Amino acid sequence: MAEKDSELLNTIYREVADKLGMDVAMDIYQMFKGQQICFPVRFFNPARIQQIIIQEYDGTNIKVLATKYNYSEKTVRRIIRESLEE
Repeated sequence: MAEKDSELLNTIYREVADKLGMDVAMDIYQMFKGQQICFPVRFFNPARIQQIIIQEYDGTNIKVLATKYNYSEKTVRRIIRESLEE
């Protein structure tokens, strides 16, 4: 029934179907139905980004790294400081 008509779907599934297709909406429904899902604000793995920041740090590029990875300069300094303490 709903396989062709996204208007029959519950709001969130309709949004997914409209954006990604009915098959994806159905897969998400099958995988997660009944569960509450919270997506992190950060798309990338913070631990891996911290490793990259440490690798790319050259002693002068804190502002560049903060902008590039969407962190504050204070956070970049902390990441670098903690890496030096290890």
